[in-house]
Amino acid sequence: MAATSSCSVNLGVKGKGKLEQPFSSSKSSLLLFSSNLSFAYNNTKYCLSLRSHHTLLSACLTKTKNSAFVVASAKPEHLKIMISGAPASGKGTQCELITKKYGLVHIAAGDLLRAEIASGSENGKRAKEYMEKGQLVPNEIVVMMVKDRLLQPDSQENGWLLDGYPRSLSQATALKEFGFRPDLFIVLEVNEEILVERVVGRRLDPVTGKIYHLKYSPPETEEIAARLTQRFDDTEEKVKLRLQTHHQNVEAVLSMYEDITLKVNGNVPKEDVFAQIDDALTKLFEDQKLTSGSLAA
Repeated sequence: MAATSSCSVNLGVKGKGKLEQPFSSSKSSLLLFSSNLSFAYNNTKYCLSLRSHHTLLSACLTKTKNSAFVVASAKPEHLKIMISGAPASGKGTQCELITKKYGLVHIAAGDLLRAEIASGSENGKRAKEYMEKGQLVPNEIVVMMVKDRLLQPDSQENGWLLDGYPRSLSQATALKEFGFRPDLFIVLEVNEEILVERVVGRRLDPVTGKIYHLKYSPPETEEIAARLTQRFDDTEEKVKLRLQTHHQNVEAVLSMYEDITLKVNGNVPKEDVFAQIDDALTKLFEDQKLTSGSLAA
């Protein structure tokens, strides 16, 4: 019997009886699956318990003339998602909603870069020069940051949501070479006039890290308003450069993931945007469960 990913199998003899029930699930969710199976062979009753926090388990009972045994198989069920969109397309908001429901690890390439800039490292200084010009940061700087984060235990165990990366064909190719391919590539599509307005009015609370918008999501108090800051690349001039770069590269990235791409209308309210994404993720998760069940049958 073989299983993977924090699985435990306990087999115990409970006395006499007959075959009581087929394999059945007593609890199933994104992060936990457990099942109990009771059966009898040669007037002896056995109980099999399968449990996992991050794995979808399936089992089948096979009988021979002189023995009975259970073959269990396991298949990781965590999701691997990429989300893309122009600056201020709403990626951050949707990532919060996705991670809250599905428990994925949110990995934002932009946050990794900004942390490197804040640290004052040599790579951070180089990255800032490119970002101030509205250009993509070279692969040798950012791809290793992303790769290392995707390989962290929490990402491997819970699944991941990669936000704003890859942004070019070369970046997508680099991820493929490292063995990273998403189950779904989400693209948020928003009109450019709306994007510029969103970016220029965006503000950051340096104390809490919360993002506000002067028009659409103003700060709750004057005290908070007084300490808000604007990102150095959130000016109209720089956002137009970033949008130009984004449009030049997005089609090439889509060519890498065209068979798993979901284009989402991002001009509508955030709840409606999430409804489109949620429908796709729910279907994807259900399809994975059916596939794993078929493989184990």
